[in-house]
Amino acid sequence: MGSFFQRSWLFFAIITTVFWGIWGAFIEIPEKAGFPATLGYSVWALTMIPCALVALYLIGWKLEYDVRSILLGSTVGLLGAGGQLLLFQALRSGPAYIVFPIISLFPIVTIALSTSILKEKASARQWIGIVLALIAVYFLSYQEPENGEGGSKGWLLFTALVFLMWGIQAFVMKFSNETMRAESIFFYMMITGVLLVPVALAMTDFTQEINWGFKGPYLAGGIHVLNSIGALTLVYAVRYGKSIIVVPMTGLSPLITVAISLVIYAVIPDLFLSIGVLVALVAIFLLSE
Repeated sequence: MGSFFQRSWLFFAIITTVFWGIWGAFIEIPEKAGFPATLGYSVWALTMIPCALVALYLIGWKLEYDVRSILLGSTVGLLGAGGQLLLFQALRSGPAYIVFPIISLFPIVTIALSTSILKEKASARQWIGIVLALIAVYFLSYQEPENGEGGSKGWLLFTALVFLMWGIQAFVMKFSNETMRAESIFFYMMITGVLLVPVALAMTDFTQEINWGFKGPYLAGGIHVLNSIGALTLVYAVRYGKSIIVVPMTGLSPLITVAISLVIYAVIPDLFLSIGVLVALVAIFLLSE
């Protein structure tokens, strides 16, 4: 099993990219049906539980519980889940067309840390792919401006924090994989995600009408489990691959989202999306060397 995983970082990276892309195409359905994103976070955290249990089953329930493993795994989880909650806060007053493109460039932080501290290297072809992937992610995340940006600029601080937290998370994930099992890392990611559910609930406006029917928590759960599986395979991909390659590649998941939206919702890509799609295709070709 271990030798298969070691040869298959690209396989896991593709699963993450595809699953996150599908997730991105459908996640707005429960939100538009009246199920707030903060409650969606709570459902997502719960979908992490069965994924973590399956992962532990695969290694015979040999969870690492020494202090170092708990701290590293929990740090990965807090940076990821905490960043998600800060993103909600940023979007409450900040313009999405600025917030998402900034955050989408978080692999820059991962690349800087991994090359300087972990001494990861890539071929010239892969470096071109990395740069193109960052450009593609920016274009794929761009949204047309809407009326007004909100009075306060506090959202910019939250946006910067998410950018840093997610970039550092991927680095810590790779660093943790040097000394502990990927399955243990994901388990602690799940634990920290669940522990932050009360924060998400506190951020929820329960005075508004909430859809508790099928298109609410149930549909959200079916969609969010794709995100959870993608998170698990990302840990495997980072373990057996280079984070400076894996992270930019999985960041191209909006490419799948665009393709699905084009087919199902008949959404015609604008100029920014079209450029992002074309650049992403070239980047994937170069990165999958």
